Amino acid sequence: MPINLAAIAKKKKIKYFLISYVDFFGILRSKLVPAQSIKEMQKDGAGFAGFSTYLDMSPADADMVSIPDPSSLIQLPWQPDVAWLAGDLWMNGKLVDASPRVMLRKQIARLTKKNMYLKSGVECEYFLITPQADSIADKNDIADKPCYDQSALMRQYDLIKAICDSMIYLGWGPYQNDHEDANGQFEMNWNFSDCLRTADRHVFFKFMVKTLAEKKGLRATFMPKPFLNKTGNGCHAHLSIWNKQGKNLFSNQKDKLGLSKIAYNFMGGIMYSAEALTAWFNPTINSYKRINAPVTASGATWSPNTITYSGNNRTHMIRVPGPGRFELRLMDGATNPYLLQAGIIAAGLDGIEKKRNPGKPVYVNMYEESHKVKGAKKLPSSLEKSLKHLRNNKVIESAFGKDVVTSYIKLKSKEIKKYNSSMIKKLGFRGTKQSNKSNIITQWEKDNTLDC
Repeated sequence: MPINLAAIAKKKKIKYFLISYVDFFGILRSKLVPAQSIKEMQKDGAGFAGFSTYLDMSPADADMVSIPDPSSLIQLPWQPDVAWLAGDLWMNGKLVDASPRVMLRKQIARLTKKNMYLKSGVECEYFLITPQADSIADKNDIADKPCYDQSALMRQYDLIKAICDSMIYLGWGPYQNDHEDANGQFEMNWNFSDCLRTADRHVFFKFMVKTLAEKKGLRATFMPKPFLNKTGNGCHAHLSIWNKQGKNLFSNQKDKLGLSKIAYNFMGGIMYSAEALTAWFNPTINSYKRINAPVTASGATWSPNTITYSGNNRTHMIRVPGPGRFELRLMDGATNPYLLQAGIIAAGLDGIEKKRNPGKPVYVNMYEESHKVKGAKKLPSSLEKSLKHLRNNKVIESAFGKDVVTSYIKLKSKEIKKYNSSMIKKLGFRGTKQSNKSNIITQWEKDNTLDC
């Protein structure tokens, strides 16, 4: 039976709906719609001018509408008279190919044809900083090894509790909250689910954390590398493929790591396209300060820079913590939640179809012994290089279309030009190469990435 949003509004006393979408750069866009208009909006969508956001459209293009997915409804725990809805973008009666949520839906459809679906969970790291963004919020959070620090965690109890209580209220099944490896850094985990629901929740989680932090007089940032000497913000994803009969197709109890042939092929596809996927998974100039970071104050970056996999070893791009699933540790806090899941499916399906072999697992500490690993590919060292890999990757082009890939590269290239122009004006040199070499976090990066 179709979900009637007007009836739900009346039953749950919802007065307004946020009808939203996420653009190419992962920015959440919304319109606030009164409940009395939701019946019309559910049918026809809320109108937007595509040129006004990062979607590579012109002012001459027709109106774009976001048609809400009723199954994505989330009633704001801290403002229950408002509900949020994820939407799919339409223009001229057709789905917008470059809409990230639509891109994910199309990859899910490819999986469905094979009687498969992706279950995933994400680990979203973030910093709590001052509103002025000049330092971490807790001046007493100064330990050399701050990970799991109980005192630092409990000093932020009010905010952590507010976020976790919200997830409990929403039925997400949160199961642990912790202080992470950097001073001022936190992570909160909730149950995995089908990948579209995980992506929607990922989008809302970032909005929720930022909003509740503001209410406590703080600022939350998912910026990949806001502080040079501290561990960056990762966004690890745990992955498994299931069939509609409820069988985990990644599981094989006879295998040393507990993975099936399908799992290894899926992994092989991700490793094959990893260089190109960094353009989506690590989408900012600042992202490459995390991937290629020097040793941090805590002693490790917890970020990969080489395309390898291992068992329960966090120094690799892919970790197999247990049977029937693996963890992809490549993504950072700026990743677009929909492109994250869509890219994984596209590359993984290519791996299954082409029977791509990920090779043998590597059992070394990559932070200390990477020189012993022969033949492993390095991850791109800059956004420019990742875009070149994306441009030349036929797997991604085939899955999403050349026009979509070209549009993304065009928009990101404009961003790089703005950055370089800023560096020339302020420092007298071209930005990307020199800033990477000098290992500095520029003001431009903070101005343009803190709210990613």
